[in-house]
Amino acid sequence: MSKIVAVVRTSIDGVVEEFTPFWDEEEDKFQRGQLFASRALLLGRRTYDAMSKVWRAHEGDFAARMNAIPKYVASTTLSGAGWSSAVLRGDVADRVAGLRREPGRDLLVYGSATLVNHLIGHGLLDELRLLVNPVVAGAGRRLFPEGVPVTTWALAGTTVFSSGSVVLDYRPI
Repeated sequence: MSKIVAVVRTSIDGVVEEFTPFWDEEEDKFQRGQLFASRALLLGRRTYDAMSKVWRAHEGDFAARMNAIPKYVASTTLSGAGWSSAVLRGDVADRVAGLRREPGRDLLVYGSATLVNHLIGHGLLDELRLLVNPVVAGAGRRLFPEGVPVTTWALAGTTVFSSGSVVLDYRPI
């Protein structure tokens, strides 16, 4: 059985946007470890769209792994997928639960706030790694919008980067 691990970049105030000025060698090492330890990516459509455009243009071993790793995209609007991807159709929770039951390494979710909330709501997320950047965004899309059911998590570890970013590693209780 695989674990489903989400790595979500957020501001101090919970906005899920790309804050690239904080990416440094330490985060590169962390992200590399996450990607190379995983057997596949689970992505929401918006994250898939953004990442597929960016990573196809990059070179190096990280980009090669990103481009080659199998990807499963949760979407009701995507008709087809390229970039080593398959669209999860029908009951996403059921499809993801099936992927989770397969043996092997972890399934990694990058970003994909809507998908993360869906997985939490169905008890499918095993690890939530919040990569908190030292910025208050003030506005933008929130990881946990108003009305999300209460869930309780235990802190399993922290990683602090010299940029001021922190990874808070949580497990559901």
